[in-house]
Amino acid sequence: MSAVAAKLITAEEFAEMPERDDGAHDELIRGKIVVIEPINKATHGLCVTAIIMSLGNYLKRKPIGRAFCRCGVVLFRDPDTVRAPDLLYYSFARMPRIPDGYFESPPDLAIEVISPDDRRELIRDKLRDYLAVGVRLVWLVDPESRTVMVYSGNTRGVEYVETDALDGGDVLSGFTCPVADLFG
Repeated sequence: MSAVAAKLITAEEFAEMPERDDGAHDELIRGKIVVIEPINKATHGLCVTAIIMSLGNYLKRKPIGRAFCRCGVVLFRDPDTVRAPDLLYYSFARMPRIPDGYFESPPDLAIEVISPDDRRELIRDKLRDYLAVGVRLVWLVDPESRTVMVYSGNTRGVEYVETDALDGGDVLSGFTCPVADLFG
């Protein structure tokens, strides 16, 4: 008996699929749909809110781009990969207009807020994908340990603890925020 290979899904086919009604969301990873379980901790939502408020306040004072929550980004083609970071930032230089569908270019900043239910290999794979396609800055925010791991280019991650101040580096020049503020 021969095995039949599953048909790989394109980003366009993925975009046409109905949204889930169980609180989970899907990502398309190398042509295959992967279910991302719903977040069951309020601390995740509190953290996402604190980050978007901090970024929003910064961008109001210095309008150099836009921040978004959970928008799909096509990272790879053939087979297609569509990821949806918890938060993402695009400078106007990288994304002058908001697309009708998925973003087709990588963001300047991708932020993942880690949930206790997240599998470490999933987070590691997302990080690798973001850096491989040219995301300039990645923040992995961990509400449980109250830390932020910051990755830029091919450098090793730098850990920021609750008593540190997080900055936006070259991506968000002049942005600073006490790490403790990200955890409500």
